[in-house]
Amino acid sequence: MKNELDNKQILAVYERIIQKGEMTDEGKHYQGVTAYSDVDGYTVYLQGSGVELRFGFHNTYHLDYEHEKHKDDFLKKLYNIANES
Repeated sequence: MKNELDNKQILAVYERIIQKGEMTDEGKHYQGVTAYSDVDGYTVYLQGSGVELRFGFHNTYHLDYEHEKHKDDFLKKLYNIANES
């Protein structure tokens, strides 16, 4: 899983959601994914399909999920957002 996601792609998806997403109580929501950051902005979060991705200091990330199918659905959503025109 170490190189499963590209750091630049994670940040690009985060920025797209922040720009195009609809504000909710949790953060900005776009195409089934919610994006938000911690107070200092050092850690960003992407959440959807029962998965939470935490991307932080030193370009490290962690995926938290219960079922492999949830992870696959979530990664597909990130891929689709990243590759929008």
